[in-house]
Amino acid sequence: MKKTVFAAFVAFWSSVGTMLALFALAPAATLAEGETEYTLEEVAEHASLEDCWMAIKGKVYDFTDYVPQHPAPPPVLEPWCGCEATEGMTTKGYGRDHSPAAWESMEAYQVGVLSEAEGPE
Repeated sequence: MKKTVFAAFVAFWSSVGTMLALFALAPAATLAEGETEYTLEEVAEHASLEDCWMAIKGKVYDFTDYVPQHPAPPPVLEPWCGCEATEGMTTKGYGRDHSPAAWESMEAYQVGVLSEAEGPE
């Protein structure tokens, strides 16, 4: 019995040591070349339909040019301008997620990423 407990003890701490070593050796996440970091305060400076930025899942988007093209009327988007808008994107305000095509089309409007200190989700 003592050998089994000792073997389990060694296996556990070996696993922990291996995970720590892998974490230490893994390259730190870095911004892609040309990517800019923004804080929520900076996003909040763009809080109108005429200058509409949103932070969604850790990325920052400038939807100013998209507002007139959005299927819903502009007042639907206005409360989300200048805000962290992941909830609006995932629920449309009534619990239904946007389509995969809508998520893909957002890429064209990305201007940066949300500062890591204010990260996503």
